[in-house]
Amino acid sequence: MRFSSRVALVASLLSQAQAQYLINDLSFGYGARIAPEGTYTIPNFGLQGKPNVPELLSNKLILTPTMPGNQRGAVWADKALQHQSWITDVEFRANGPERGAGNMNIWLVKEGPHAVGASSIYTVGKFEGLALVIDQYGGSGGMLRAFLNDGTADYKASHNVDALAFAHCNFHYRNLGRPSQVKLRHNDNMFIVEIDGHVCISSDQVHLPTGYHFGITAASADNPDSFEVFKLVTLTEDQHHQDASSHPEPHAPASEMDHHHADEHERQVREAQAAQKSAPHSGKLSFGRAGQAVLDDPFDTAIPDADATSITSSAAQFADLHNRIQSVNHHLSTIFRSLGQSAGVGEQRHAELSAMLGDFKATLAAKLDRLESIDNRVREMEKEMRTMRNDLAARLRESENSIKYHVSDKHESLADHVVKHAPPGHARLIFVIVGGQALLVGAFVWYKRRKQMPKKYL
Repeated sequence: MRFSSRVALVASLLSQAQAQYLINDLSFGYGARIAPEGTYTIPNFGLQGKPNVPELLSNKLILTPTMPGNQRGAVWADKALQHQSWITDVEFRANGPERGAGNMNIWLVKEGPHAVGASSIYTVGKFEGLALVIDQYGGSGGMLRAFLNDGTADYKASHNVDALAFAHCNFHYRNLGRPSQVKLRHNDNMFIVEIDGHVCISSDQVHLPTGYHFGITAASADNPDSFEVFKLVTLTEDQHHQDASSHPEPHAPASEMDHHHADEHERQVREAQAAQKSAPHSGKLSFGRAGQAVLDDPFDTAIPDADATSITSSAAQFADLHNRIQSVNHHLSTIFRSLGQSAGVGEQRHAELSAMLGDFKATLAAKLDRLESIDNRVREMEKEMRTMRNDLAARLRESENSIKYHVSDKHESLADHVVKHAPPGHARLIFVIVGGQALLVGAFVWYKRRKQMPKKYL
């Protein structure tokens, strides 16, 4: 029955809670330095980038810089993973402006350096394997989505790449000031993805074959996000594994990395079991026509209807009734789990909405403070304008008074000058006219008298 299968699953997981062994060829960042001092390459890994190769520092790898934008960077393992049971731990940090954009992709892909290169999930073509995408999909503020491809789907030619994801969970990763952790667990019974110690994706239907390459790629936009990778560590539970390097003997347990591994693993097993119980689907994973991973309907195994005449004994009737009641109980349990998960999602979305409202209030308060400062500046400018207007009016009045004073003074002096130097007045003119007339009259009288005088003859 279902209970016994779950007990077997938990027992299998608990039996695997043993020491983990480091795979050197598929790991970096677990020591004091990523690369040996004096070198600019990561042992057993290759770097790719467009237009520039990622910058390698002593303790981190910068896939995309803070500027300029539209950069691509990638790091790929030279050797393939040859173990069925493994754990991969990735630590990274994303920093950027308020509206920065970009994405980071964690790949486990066949021939990854050649099939994927420095591409993202939106620019890659056909690939075979797993891709975990970390970005701000749909304005969520951060999300991790999982994609599977069997090599038939061309993601670059797809009109809706986002619809090909088979699982997702919210993941706030930007501008945290600390590295974020993404841990992948895979064995014959379970595939689990954890973010910062919490289960994000859990499924017992995802089985990845060996021979795939691990890689991390990142892409930035016009307003770039800077993605920095601190470590990529791969562990295995096979104590007889051998690296293809110069050390064929088994590696010592990575106790310095996971000294509390047993307790943590038991806790993660319990979380995985709870996540598996609360999963709305428990069907098998398959691929659609477009290469999209889909889940079969878990209710396909429901008890079919039977004719009442086919039940001929009380034992058969009791068995049929028992099976149907049990099926109803299972369906009710599924419904209750779905409702509980919906309530949890609702609470999570409420918390996210509250956080977004808090951020909005903080942004609005900052904007209002800026508006208040602008209002104060406008008032100060208004006061300065009034002062300038009063000063200008006073200066205009002073100029007007000065002009009036100078004009009146010049006018009086000009009048005095004219009076003083003006030609004679009307009396002289009258005297001249009258004198002239009198002279004319006298001349005429003299002329008449002389004309009347007797003429003298010789």
